[in-house]
Amino acid sequence: MRKVFWSIVEMLETIAIAVAAVILVRAFVAQPFLVSGSSMVPTFQNGDYLLVDELTYHFRTPERGEVIVLRYPKDPAEYFIKRVIGLPGETVTIKDGRVMVTDQSEHLVLNEPYIDQPMNVSQNFTETLGSNEYFVMGDNRNYSYDSRSWGPVPSSDIVGVVRLRLWPFQDIAAFGAPAYGTSTTAG
Repeated sequence: MRKVFWSIVEMLETIAIAVAAVILVRAFVAQPFLVSGSSMVPTFQNGDYLLVDELTYHFRTPERGEVIVLRYPKDPAEYFIKRVIGLPGETVTIKDGRVMVTDQSEHLVLNEPYIDQPMNVSQNFTETLGSNEYFVMGDNRNYSYDSRSWGPVPSSDIVGVVRLRLWPFQDIAAFGAPAYGTSTTAG
């Protein structure tokens, strides 16, 4: 009888440790995220199941091109998935369907291979970012609700960086900042 009792206690301890580990990992390290909508097409589709790394940005700042999950600045209960385009202190200009980023020393025209369709040419726009602000856009530029509509994202609203697509199985992939080129132009 004692042997059965200790076996049950041991099993409960194992379950408790496993549950605690899952809670800690989910709260501080990584979190699942389900894509809802088409603002990130073609990179992510409605229903894609992603793993978001919540730890990295405690050690470094977001990089241009990374796909992030953020709290919607106008309603922190809502979460969005977007791509980082502009970094703190930069000016983002959208003109003639091209995205340009200017900092104090250079003017870059972004080459964005993840874009499927050209941006609507009527969407000219300029935004200068503060010291803790990021400019984010969806990859489906003509159908994305993003910083062009609601302004820059404060760094405190960034939840984490997308690292893995786990579903659908045939599209499992790891993600990082794209190695896309930029061209420098005279400012």
